[in-house]
Amino acid sequence: MARIVIKDVRKEFGDFTAVQASSFTIEDGEFFMLLGPSGCGKTTTLRMIAGLELPTSGEIYIDGEEVGQKPASQRDIAFVFQMFALYPHMNVRRNISYPLVSQGMGRAEVKARVAEVARILGIEDILDRPVGGLSGGDRQRVALGRAIVRRPKAFMMDEPLGALDAEFREHMSEELRALHDRMGATTVYVTHDQLEAMQMGDKIVVMNHGVVEQFGTPQDIYDKPATMFVADFIGAPAMNLMRFDGEVAPGATSLLYDGAEVAVPRMREGRRGALALGVRPEHVHLDDAAPHRGRIAAVEYLGTTQILTLETATGALKLRAPAAQVARVGETVGLRFNGRTLSVFDARSGAALASDLNAQGGGDG
Repeated sequence: MARIVIKDVRKEFGDFTAVQASSFTIEDGEFFMLLGPSGCGKTTTLRMIAGLELPTSGEIYIDGEEVGQKPASQRDIAFVFQMFALYPHMNVRRNISYPLVSQGMGRAEVKARVAEVARILGIEDILDRPVGGLSGGDRQRVALGRAIVRRPKAFMMDEPLGALDAEFREHMSEELRALHDRMGATTVYVTHDQLEAMQMGDKIVVMNHGVVEQFGTPQDIYDKPATMFVADFIGAPAMNLMRFDGEVAPGATSLLYDGAEVAVPRMREGRRGALALGVRPEHVHLDDAAPHRGRIAAVEYLGTTQILTLETATGALKLRAPAAQVARVGETVGLRFNGRTLSVFDARSGAALASDLNAQGGGDG
């Protein structure tokens, strides 16, 4: 379908910078997620790729052609909005066929394309119904149909499932991913929902205040966060960030935290001063022999697992444990960290220090 390259793209609205010098590549056929909180610049980035906004500076390439200053009509891209944007006076068939009819395509070809799309989306039985009486899920399928029927180079989707209830949203996200895989399309998808991004995406860009904080696969972003923002934004519960003043040296495989040594992946850079240890809740374990201690403040039962909230010397900490493990509120327990999975951050800049865990080409420590 399309390979899309974003090179030093920046967008300003008057004195406000919405996107700051962003660079990343969307490979042909990828399901690519733009993820971040409201106002982070993800929708503006999507609109620049689509040609609905023109960048203040930088370059956008689609299949090797620089299109940064070309309008949407010259980019062969389809856009799917959150609020469906259907024509209320038309039935389903006419809504889907409209892009083809407006291009002057012959009646027989239009009919064949609409039938094909309706079969793919499972909406053959509603083609002659007015869109006004459709459920949210069916209306979203119609909006997708109108985009797919054009057979564009790429699909841009701006929180297309945001208006659906939680249960149906999960179902539609599975359908969307399956549809993408059948078509082999290049899809760029905006969401603020990190679970949706992790479940659906081949690659993810995490944005914050117009800045690309990290770009990579869902597993890399989860296991090897590049910044404290990513560590805190990704995961449910989020990564524990344990702040302390200390020192870590290049080549070190441990550091001193809360009066005791903690194993870390071999460090490739060092730092002295304000640091933070990052550890996922599933990589904290109860161990009476461990030197680090915490008091269980709350227990949240989740069926097969439970989330323990512990009060420690450096603040609250979350631990994910098997549901069968005995844990009592008020009890003081020992805490052991899986050193191979720890990230070390410069707490002032928020950037992760390079280690065998997160260095380019590095392993899992």
